[in-house]
Amino acid sequence: MFKYHCLNPISHVGLEQLDENYVYTENAGDADAILVRSAKMHDMEFCGNLKVIARAGAGVNNIPLERCADEGIVVFNSPGANANGVKELVIAGMLLAARDIIGGINWVQEYEEDGDIAKITEKKKKAFAGTEIQGKKLGVIGLGAIGVQVANAAVHLGMEVYGYDPYVSVASAWNLSRSIHHAETVDELYKECDYITIHVPALDDTKGMIDKHAISLMKDGVVILNLARDVLVNQEDIVDALVSEKVRCYVTDFPTKEIVGVKGAIVIPHLGASTEESEDNCARMAVAEIRDFLENGNITHSVNFPDCNMGEKEAGERITILHKNIPNMLGQFTTILADKGMNIALMTNKSRKAYAYTMIDVDAEVLPELVEELDAVEGVLRVRVIR
Repeated sequence: MFKYHCLNPISHVGLEQLDENYVYTENAGDADAILVRSAKMHDMEFCGNLKVIARAGAGVNNIPLERCADEGIVVFNSPGANANGVKELVIAGMLLAARDIIGGINWVQEYEEDGDIAKITEKKKKAFAGTEIQGKKLGVIGLGAIGVQVANAAVHLGMEVYGYDPYVSVASAWNLSRSIHHAETVDELYKECDYITIHVPALDDTKGMIDKHAISLMKDGVVILNLARDVLVNQEDIVDALVSEKVRCYVTDFPTKEIVGVKGAIVIPHLGASTEESEDNCARMAVAEIRDFLENGNITHSVNFPDCNMGEKEAGERITILHKNIPNMLGQFTTILADKGMNIALMTNKSRKAYAYTMIDVDAEVLPELVEELDAVEGVLRVRVIR
């Protein structure tokens, strides 16, 4: 029996996939698994029983990834599950930036009691006229699950699309429209495009990437969209660019004290993945990841350990070992098993930077003494036996 806890409301569509082997606990300290959306976890103390944290969404900056890894806790996210919801909001953001729809609606509301509103409208509507996005150049920075969908949708809307991603995956490349121009450098994209949208994670080398220098390379009157992470755009620099009208419009899904109220900023209250469909999809993926890990030991979409899959556990027992990525770990594991007379039916090992994961299927009972010996190996973070 596994216990799980939710730090945020999680869609029942996902939770319904948990069978009778899972029971909800009100106390996070008792949980084998935690599901989370936006709750901050950096100050949380984790119990020794906690094995997995699943983020029902893509971003994981609310979770202490390295500390979790060192405590043998695998962290998952749900990449691509909310991609369509974010894509649709990006398209909406471009349309709102192209035409002063918000200003026009607000103007009409001010005249709601005026009997001549229809007549006045015909005289005043030109103040809210804009442009069309068809034929304009869109630059997409980051061609992951969301970026690819945005790029393909923009092509269908008649835009000329430039994509930049030095680490684009094979799967994303296959899904990308042939009509999209491959920008060799991000500077090329800055110089060419009328609209620029960012879809990269918040890493040390991406934080503040849209700054004074980047903006200086862009066209006058460029529109910038940021529905990825607020820290990707330098707040002071984007405000200066809006005030000087170098940037015509900045569409962001992240209200900050610097940007709210600035002329030319369209600030959305973090609605990118706030659709029923996105929340359902994220919950389904997060629950599926938890179940596969707890029941089979498989890791898919982890953000702090390598992905590793040995299929569904069949007869016998499966030993899983989370450990540091240092030399001779496999040699020590196999020696311990050999000394106990254990035959290895199947084994796999994957590494990711400082951490690694080993899965071993054996055809005999794994006794507590064996687990203790494996756990005592220097660099081992957690040993678990799946029966």
